[in-house]
Amino acid sequence: MEHQHIYDKEGHRLCCTEEEKVYKDAGAEELLDGSKKNNAHEHAHDEDGHNHDIPDHSVFQMFIPSGVSLLLLLIAIGLDYWIPQQWFTGSARFMWYVIAFIIVGYPVLKDAVKSIIAGEVFSEFLLMSIATIGAFAIGEYPEGVAVMLFYSVGEVFQTMAISRAKSNIKTLLDQRPDEVTIIDNQQPKIIKAENVEVGQIIQLKPGEKLGLDGELLSAQATFNTAALTGESKPDTKNKGETVLAGMINLNKVAQIKVTTAYTDSKLSKILQLVQDATSQKAPTELFIRKFAKIYTPIVVFLAIGICLIPYFFLANYIFTDWLYRALIFLVISCPCALVISIPLGYFGGISAASRNGILFKGSNFLDLMASIQNVVMDKTGTMTEGVFKVQDVNFNAEFDKKEILKLVNAVESLSTHPVATAIHEYVGEVDSTLKIENTEEIPGLGLKATVDGKEILVGNFKLMDQFNINYDTDPVSIIYTTIAVAFDEKFVGYITIADRIKEDSQQTINLLHKLNIKVTMLSGDKSTVVKYVADQLGIDHAFGDLLPEDKVNKVKEMKATSQTVAFVGDGVNDAPVVALSDVGIAMGGLGSDATIETADIIIQDDKPSKIPMAINIGKQTKKIVWQNITLAFVVKGVVLILGAGGLATMWEAVFADVGVALLAILNAVRIQKMKF
Repeated sequence: MEHQHIYDKEGHRLCCTEEEKVYKDAGAEELLDGSKKNNAHEHAHDEDGHNHDIPDHSVFQMFIPSGVSLLLLLIAIGLDYWIPQQWFTGSARFMWYVIAFIIVGYPVLKDAVKSIIAGEVFSEFLLMSIATIGAFAIGEYPEGVAVMLFYSVGEVFQTMAISRAKSNIKTLLDQRPDEVTIIDNQQPKIIKAENVEVGQIIQLKPGEKLGLDGELLSAQATFNTAALTGESKPDTKNKGETVLAGMINLNKVAQIKVTTAYTDSKLSKILQLVQDATSQKAPTELFIRKFAKIYTPIVVFLAIGICLIPYFFLANYIFTDWLYRALIFLVISCPCALVISIPLGYFGGISAASRNGILFKGSNFLDLMASIQNVVMDKTGTMTEGVFKVQDVNFNAEFDKKEILKLVNAVESLSTHPVATAIHEYVGEVDSTLKIENTEEIPGLGLKATVDGKEILVGNFKLMDQFNINYDTDPVSIIYTTIAVAFDEKFVGYITIADRIKEDSQQTINLLHKLNIKVTMLSGDKSTVVKYVADQLGIDHAFGDLLPEDKVNKVKEMKATSQTVAFVGDGVNDAPVVALSDVGIAMGGLGSDATIETADIIIQDDKPSKIPMAINIGKQTKKIVWQNITLAFVVKGVVLILGAGGLATMWEAVFADVGVALLAILNAVRIQKMKF
């Protein structure tokens, strides 16, 4: 069985010679389109195009050519040195070694020809072909077979490593069932998930995965959301709440009204996000790509020089000796270890993060997270739960408290801010008889509207100042979040609202400090509330009463001191800061399409403790990548010098190439097993 590879219409090979091609091969693209590829570097597919991990018997088959070649090589070496036979000489001996070579060498020779036709002359296949054919030309048959044999084994291990990466990402992300059960004329009917229309009712049995986003119609249902959030704890949803594709129903039959088309579900967007992540390279990957293209032709010409130049300087020049040294040089110089293991390492980092409910939009953000010096975060919804409760209502006696609350509730019903939800829960249903007009949201301040020709203001005290509303309250003296209200140009009073700190917020700050990372909180909430939360958690710096432009200026100040800054927020209201920061991190990516579009990293379960986890994954990924770079350069450098000086044989060359590549690949896949 040969090592097949994929070529595009122009004949370019789609893996192994360029690291970005390997990255794509190891990526999630085929998980999205279900394409069928008959390829040793691909998963097997069933008739429906489903992707599966390579089965045990296929792994065995992949090793058959190498095993047969190894057996023939060992027999030949035995006949050469241990049990000499008269018939094993001359052309018989030569043909024996040729057969052992062709079994593993033919795919490589074929790839070398295809690469040359495609315009990629200086490929790893050409290096291996020249080196092994050269070894045969000078009579070093065993070494020629051995080089190609071990290279073939390396290709198989590479295939297995890439297959494992693809299997991990598929298990993680490809959670949508192909078929769903809908209720049609009061009867269950199974249809393709992609054919389900918005508004249809899905019936979901216990243990089944939901195929599309929707609204729960049943009174209550419990779901396993681990595939989406990395959170193993079951999540109970109530009637009217949103449920998402990929969630698994746990306890009883549930009915869901489809609200989003199959291709527009949150899971579809996440799948697209991971696919796009493979196109955004880390600087290290881009460097290796450029380096390999320059490095390979240089070593080819150096090998030619090693073979021919000594002729002009040495009196006892022996062509076969210097050709042997040049061949060793070529084998050692093959850049497999770098070209394969580095993108595999970054993909492993993205896979490990995704498994923990953290989505990176590119490997470049893994590198950036590894060097973060200051984490800047919003307060509401990031370090606090964002679930507000009304604590008290302080209105002046001249106003009818119930009537004003009805107006406030009606105005706030036009907002999606958590404060609006708290007021709605406190007041109740919106009075539909009220005629609210000219509603305007003033960024960072609040809302303005008119009721029966009279103006109502609902927001913070800065909103009161902007419209010259006089008030006799000292905002600084109030600890809680405060909603000031003015009606008909008169100050009505204020509503106090409190938010709870998330359970893992304290752990988050402690872990960030252990990583020697400064933590800064920037919030539009009032300074007393921000200071209270910051003091509770031990945050280094905290600033409240900030408008969006104030947050931008604060981040600019930090970046002016050459700090690498990550901003954590909702990715929508703080879009300017997210764009300005080195890394934008969004909390609750499953709750907002805009969040997925805006941020560089998405934490799917709203847990701030995933921030230090993301930093650790970035650090571990970068560490593994540089371990591989150092290993490859040091070993290859030493053996290259020894080979040029005639002190290394082809066996050392095999280790410097295939051995280092295998070690680098095994090191790269380690990150997929790590616990963070």
